[in-house]
Amino acid sequence: MEQKDKELFENGQKLPLIDEFYTVQGEAFHTGLAAYFIRIGGCDIGCRWCDTKISWDFNTHRLADIRKITENVLKNNADTIVVTGGEPTLYELAPLCAEMKKNNIQTHIETSGAYKLTGEWDWICLSPKKQNPPLEEIYEKAHELKVIIYEPDDYRWAEEVAEKVNENCMLFLQPEWSRHKKLIPEIVEYVKKNKKWRISLQAHKFMRIP
Repeated sequence: MEQKDKELFENGQKLPLIDEFYTVQGEAFHTGLAAYFIRIGGCDIGCRWCDTKISWDFNTHRLADIRKITENVLKNNADTIVVTGGEPTLYELAPLCAEMKKNNIQTHIETSGAYKLTGEWDWICLSPKKQNPPLEEIYEKAHELKVIIYEPDDYRWAEEVAEKVNENCMLFLQPEWSRHKKLIPEIVEYVKKNKKWRISLQAHKFMRIP
């Protein structure tokens, strides 16, 4: 990485971009909402069921100028962005949020909460992982908690983190995609017995859209 790019990267003016696209949110509370997705590379959480392993090594992704990303959002007439990854909080995100706010764009993020959150966010989806738990500070900020269910112990984990979020945080259980046919009936029964939870499905995969 050249020195100039390194400086821009470190201060958040450039980010390792995997992809950006305008689509419909497929998960949790905002399912069905049109949004511009900004997928950032780099992740050291290491979920074995990760469906975006291409994101793990940030060095394999081009550095994109946040002003160009903002231009693309505006070209698509989008009014909401969703910043995801990878793990986007590995980077300084305040400049990206500032660009969006200058243009009246709503800012949403999905994060494991394992690193300090920077930037101004209208919606924070906390999707915590057992192997690299969230920082305590994110629990109070989260608007929704989305726990991926892959194995039986994930229900215990879900209840553990649900005790830590703020009282207005919405609670979702989401079946891991490769096991969704088996897990959906199980999660339905769990939610019927534990009514504070809702079910999140990866609707975009059922619709076969990005």
